Amino acid sequence: MHTIDLAYVGRGPHEELVTYIADQENFYADEGVHVALRDGCVWPAEKLRHCAVIGLGRTVLSRLNDGIPWVALNVNTARPLFWFLARPGLTSLADLAGKRLAVTPPQTGPGIFTRIVLRQAGLDVDRDVETVVRWPGDYAMDLRWLREGKVDAAMVGDTMAPEALAAEYGWEVLAFVGDHFQIPTVGVAVDPTHIDPDGPAVQAVVRAHRRALQVIQKDPETTLRYLQTFLGRHTADEVRAHYEKFIAPYFSTDGHTDLAAAEAGLAAVAAELGVPATFTAAEFYRTATTTP
Repeated sequence: MHTIDLAYVGRGPHEELVTYIADQENFYADEGVHVALRDGCVWPAEKLRHCAVIGLGRTVLSRLNDGIPWVALNVNTARPLFWFLARPGLTSLADLAGKRLAVTPPQTGPGIFTRIVLRQAGLDVDRDVETVVRWPGDYAMDLRWLREGKVDAAMVGDTMAPEALAAEYGWEVLAFVGDHFQIPTVGVAVDPTHIDPDGPAVQAVVRAHRRALQVIQKDPETTLRYLQTFLGRHTADEVRAHYEKFIAPYFSTDGHTDLAAAEAGLAAVAAELGVPATFTAAEFYRTATTTP
């Protein structure tokens, strides 16, 4: 049996659900690979490049900023699962002008996405919004600050079901990031300098993840059972509503991605970073085939 280290660089179903299904359904074992799951959330890029990595947003930033030649071999979704939650009285992204927004740092994927989406709404994060910088995690402190009135809004990930929380606390969902900006954010990426993209362990992981994507699309009840383990604060109905609105419609059926949309996403990220786009979507997202 082959072995491989697989690192996640974020938390929540967005990052972990496909991997979790592949493990729990024994797809890794079926494909002949033993996967050691590693927490790479705070690892530097130099350490991450010795593992296969789930987070595609971070590897894009790393390739643009550091020149590490990451390639993505599988894409779970091109809809970043992040939301803007706001206190009552704010009803649009434009209403964030002059307000306090809890947001992840600009060097992170979610931070870049936030800046792109707010710029589309006519807001410059550095000039028009008072940012309260929070490192991405489970977003529990962001929610506490929103409840306490320390911030007016927060950009949060899917460690919770945002629409259910908004209904519970009387908040507003100002926007789903995936409605405003598309770029592949999770899947499987490797640095060919250290890990052969066509190697048997990597290809086994890709095949296992594509089987897990099929479960998400074809077996909702199994998927909901696993999704509930991530969203334990929510009722079964709330978890189902989150799955039906944000996961089933947007997760890939085959691990491939729309290269034209990805190209536009890469260009937007590079422009926000102020660096040249030195590679194309086709060079980065090599998702067409797997080997047996």
